[in-house]
Amino acid sequence: MILASVVRTSAGVEAAFNLADYYPIFIFLILLIAFAVGTLVASQITYLLGLKPYKPTEVKLMPYESGMDPIGSARMQFDVKFYLIAILFLVFDLELLFLYPWAVLAYSDGADPKWVEVFRRMVFWEIIVFIALLTIGFVYEWRKGVFRWR
Repeated sequence: MILASVVRTSAGVEAAFNLADYYPIFIFLILLIAFAVGTLVASQITYLLGLKPYKPTEVKLMPYESGMDPIGSARMQFDVKFYLIAILFLVFDLELLFLYPWAVLAYSDGADPKWVEVFRRMVFWEIIVFIALLTIGFVYEWRKGVFRWR
């Protein structure tokens, strides 16, 4: 006898979807949106009523950055090296994005034994090839002088 609160799937018998389980999330989202809108409305009301102190002076209206008065134009040219280093950071950051989930899945105790038996060795060598390609790219960029500051 199957109850109405369970659903038979290929993985076995599971609990049926119940929207009431998600009510705390909906309440949190409503409170979050209400807080954001309320903050914006309150700031506009205080501005329109003149309750906040605002006296524009020459010093307050002056541009200010990093604790120093600006000198010269804000439209300076930057060396390409800054962008190359940023791209290198993104490449190696993305490497971790690929490696971390694989390592967690491949070496956790809860991994499916069939998956481990079939794919562990193959995926391991794919990751080794991936790391080797990144290393070759790193050495190539090193030889081209990307890491030398001029």
